[in-house]
Amino acid sequence: MNLLYGEEEQELRSAVRQVLADRSPWPAVLVRTESDEPYDRSLWRTLAADIGCAGLAVPEKFGGAGASWREAAVVAEELGRAVAPVPYLGFVLATAALLASEDEELLPDLAAGGRTAVLALPLSTPPGAAVWASVHADGASLTGTVTSVADALAADILIVPTPDGLFAVDAADVTRTPIPSLDLTRPLCDLSLHGASGRVLGDGEAAERAWSAALTAGAAVLASEQLGLAEWCLDTTVEYVKGRHQFGRPVGSYQGLKHRLAELWVSVTQARAVARYAAGCVADDDSDTAVAVSLAQAHCSPVAVRAAEECVQMHGGIGFTWEHPAHLYLKRAKSDAIALGTPERHRAALATLVDLSA
Repeated sequence: MNLLYGEEEQELRSAVRQVLADRSPWPAVLVRTESDEPYDRSLWRTLAADIGCAGLAVPEKFGGAGASWREAAVVAEELGRAVAPVPYLGFVLATAALLASEDEELLPDLAAGGRTAVLALPLSTPPGAAVWASVHADGASLTGTVTSVADALAADILIVPTPDGLFAVDAADVTRTPIPSLDLTRPLCDLSLHGASGRVLGDGEAAERAWSAALTAGAAVLASEQLGLAEWCLDTTVEYVKGRHQFGRPVGSYQGLKHRLAELWVSVTQARAVARYAAGCVADDDSDTAVAVSLAQAHCSPVAVRAAEECVQMHGGIGFTWEHPAHLYLKRAKSDAIALGTPERHRAALATLVDLSA
């Protein structure tokens, strides 16, 4: 598998990065975290519809761009670099579930950026987990609760997994209660369904395949988001310590900081390799997908957290203030480390996958 970025991927990266620089610089993100509207819906419409990010992984027969999860992962990298307040992760999970279900009704609208769908699951749910069993169906009527769902506040459609099957539910029919979230750029909410009407997308083995495909694709794309976050933290920190002078010399000239940044660079480079491999495996439906995704999450999660911690610490006093963006990246990194399975859960899964004994 070629892990290098292709020409089209680089062009996509450039387009997304330019939009984010113009429409979502970190001062604007910081202001939005203090507002009553945490999501930038206008930015999301531009990315989803105008640039076509919503339909990258959707085949042309469903109205998508016919690209792959590799391109979707490139978008996640850029969104991670900008800690952009858009519902991309939840949308990826929902899209993967609908693709596995081959749903011809919702996919064209989602691929065109007309509506936003989110998979209704607790953010911490890891690949391989059983279907969340707190929502039950009585025919097409759904009742129950789902806690700590990411991106549901910005959703038009909720894809709700139940023991009775997978359902598409109008978000307007669901009570969404915001809850305190560590990551202010990706708010969480609890969902309450009281006889909400749902359309069956699949049941039995078909629903289980869609659930598994969603968690696997989501974890792979999340690794690329963590990669982008870590790259921003490393680049910003290197630039700062080269220009910040202490005792008549650049702070970055001190050997202790040089070694820490060099070690971080190596870790980020390794993270790029495992994240690209995971996205490639999902795109190609490779037999090594489960191993690649668990490896990516086991490595990229701690690298992102470490990069954000180093960013805060090496910026000195300014790095600990609310006015500097470092805290946004630290909170996103810590939140991502819990999302879709902790590194510990993925290491345990990886040990089982490669037949390591306890």
